Amino acid sequence: MVLSNLMVAEIAMAAEDAIANNLKQFLLVLSVSLSVATLPQVFSWFRQIPYTLLLVIVGLGLAFVDVRLVDLSPELILAIFLPPLLFEAAWNLKWSDLKSDLFPICLYAVFGVVITIGGVALGLNKFAGISLTTALLIGASLSATDPVSVIALFRELGAGKRLKTLMEGESLFNDGMAVVAFSFLVGLPLGVSTFAPSQVLGQLLAVIGIGIGVGSLLGFGISYLTQRFDLPLVEQSLTLVSAYASYLLTEDLGGSGVIGVVTTGLVLGNFGSRIGMNPRTRLIVTEFWDFLAFFVNSIVFLLIGDQIRFAILGENIGTIVVTIIGMLVTRAVSIFALGFFSNTAAKSEIPIKDQTVLWWGGLRGSVSIALALSVPAVLGEREEIIATVFGVVLFTLLVQGLTTKFLLQGLGLISDQSQQQDYLAAIARRTALARVLAFLEKGDKRPGIEPEFYRYQTALVAGQLTKLESELDEMQRNYPELQEFTAEQLKEELLAIEADTYAEFVRAGRLNKELAPFLAEVFIPE
Repeated sequence: MVLSNLMVAEIAMAAEDAIANNLKQFLLVLSVSLSVATLPQVFSWFRQIPYTLLLVIVGLGLAFVDVRLVDLSPELILAIFLPPLLFEAAWNLKWSDLKSDLFPICLYAVFGVVITIGGVALGLNKFAGISLTTALLIGASLSATDPVSVIALFRELGAGKRLKTLMEGESLFNDGMAVVAFSFLVGLPLGVSTFAPSQVLGQLLAVIGIGIGVGSLLGFGISYLTQRFDLPLVEQSLTLVSAYASYLLTEDLGGSGVIGVVTTGLVLGNFGSRIGMNPRTRLIVTEFWDFLAFFVNSIVFLLIGDQIRFAILGENIGTIVVTIIGMLVTRAVSIFALGFFSNTAAKSEIPIKDQTVLWWGGLRGSVSIALALSVPAVLGEREEIIATVFGVVLFTLLVQGLTTKFLLQGLGLISDQSQQQDYLAAIARRTALARVLAFLEKGDKRPGIEPEFYRYQTALVAGQLTKLESELDEMQRNYPELQEFTAEQLKEELLAIEADTYAEFVRAGRLNKELAPFLAEVFIPE
């Protein structure tokens, strides 16, 4: 009995030590990540590098001197880091934008994954002598795009909204396709799966259907639940729970957790946030997810660089080069060929310039790393798969990621972000002064204040308003593209007003369901 008690005490102490050690490692990773975040503020040169890529570079530096912050577990990435990243992207993706380009996005997400897997596998098999089953696993791991850094760059530089929608929409959907394809292909060498078209199609439809079903159920359920109360912190917490619950539940039921999370995020971001949240709560939840995405990306991209093993990369450099070439070629085939088909069949009108950015901006990241690390240890080629995928991910992040800005500039796809901000600032100031002038003109005279003072202040504000109007007219004359930008801003405001009004009627009990948007259907497409 005494011996048993001693063993229990030792196990408890070991568990406490493990928790303390993990906490220290987590705090170390977080400290390094936040330190990197301050570099662009201290050294202006670092502002040329997207924050996520800067984290990868710092991680590589730590790996070069053999400082390992923490062991990167694929289960940790998929189960803890992936849901918030996917949910945040889906929450901020507008269904109206996604719907207009759903056809090309689905083409890229479905057939693009198939083209990438097949092309990369054939290239590795013919030119690198890799067995077909191993080559297929490498292709499946690299078929998922992860454009987090590129999207951040788009927002910073003012790239077109449609380009961001195409890039982000493809990434959200092809993550699920890549995970499904990888799960099937990893079973081939283990004898778990058989290459039968009917089986592949049936499994694909099942995992997609389960993901959409669970995600929709959770998304709409929480949407109607939040109609019953107005508690911002509770509603914020529910979105966090829904992100993880949709992933875990879908995986347990045999579906794609990625598709489950994306569906939940799309429903809550486009429907639930309108009928169940007031504008203030919606802003609080959006800011919470912006923070969480920044927090998770800070950890993931630092650890990607930190996990690189330079010796193993050197041993597989030939395979990595062949894979990079195969990936770029298959990416070009899928983007340009499918883009041409979409333009012809669905009149998508995706310009060649946009297709070029989609091709070069198809970075690989955390999903590819996680899939490679999840290859079973019983497969003898596991180390080669991991090294190849790490090498290709590193190439896409450092070479493609760092040159995308110059590609955007060369193609003329960057709008003058500073000019847009100056214009919006002038609009905001004009609105504020107009309200001040309206208050003064109401004649709400206060004791002790002479009428002359009111007249003087009214004349002063009116003069500033006239000056602002002249500045706005001059901006529009010098920068005609601001007219289109202003029209788009106004459309978004009108759509938001319409949706908020319907939600107000539902919450007041004057409507029993949310009405379908009317303005979104009647607005003339841009």
